[in-house]
Amino acid sequence: MTTALLTHADCLDHVTPQGHPERVARLEHILHALEELDLKRVTAPLAADDDLLRVHPESHIRDIRDARPAEGFKQIDGDTFMSSGSMDAAYRAAGAVVRAVDMVLGGDVQNAFCAIRPPGHHAETETAMGFCLFGNAALAAKHSLDHHGLNRVAVVDFDVHHGNGTQDLLWDESRALVITSQQMPLWPGSGRPDETGAYETVLNIPLAPGSGGAEMRTAYEMQAFPRLRAFKPELIIISAGFDAHQDDPLANLNWSTGDFAWVTAELCKIAGELCEGRIVSTLEGGYDLNALAEATRAHVEELMKAAR
Repeated sequence: MTTALLTHADCLDHVTPQGHPERVARLEHILHALEELDLKRVTAPLAADDDLLRVHPESHIRDIRDARPAEGFKQIDGDTFMSSGSMDAAYRAAGAVVRAVDMVLGGDVQNAFCAIRPPGHHAETETAMGFCLFGNAALAAKHSLDHHGLNRVAVVDFDVHHGNGTQDLLWDESRALVITSQQMPLWPGSGRPDETGAYETVLNIPLAPGSGGAEMRTAYEMQAFPRLRAFKPELIIISAGFDAHQDDPLANLNWSTGDFAWVTAELCKIAGELCEGRIVSTLEGGYDLNALAEATRAHVEELMKAAR
């Protein structure tokens, strides 16, 4: 078995204004860091509207489509922009996670990493925000449940910002466990421990500003991993944000590249115990280009080790 890398050049055509942290160079640095690895390279397809309708109403899809500018930029909210290439990029990002789920559950590959942008974990049911247009991780979860007939799926989000969109999209989904660690306080301000979902299937793990890998490892060992094992998912989806890195400019956690490798390896171990090693990972944040590239490579290398 092997690890798949799903991406598309359209994701480089999602252009943001000069100085914006979610920029084209993020994906360029990641692809350069991964270019020598022995991965099954897959061209991400465009998502179908039927796929997106699993998590967003038709009105949201229409609003995003209508916001696409012919040139220049369209500002969606305080920090979310669209360019003329953003719509295709967002459809490729959503299509990547759908195809990754198909490949992993179909037995074509052991696990998969979607190197895509725009990211997705802040996109709520009817609201694009936080650089995100569509909820990619939640879509992957719903596709695995509704299309492939799984009974239980877990989403683990270690981005430094709370995955408010994923939480919103899966709040009423009893078949999906959402585990998300995040710096608190920090934008978007959600992610309190008492936010537990309609069926007690949301676990929020706030981490204090200035804390590092030791605190994260303890939190995952004491909270996240026991909940995963108790839930027994048939697939694990990772929202892989790398902005908890000590070099990241947008937050104040102090994880090292080794910490990202550790949490990935532990999730792979649990996936091996519970769901035949099946993992789909999708890129979220990470804004220091060198730290992002280094941590992403470490993450993918752990996926590859688990696939051997």
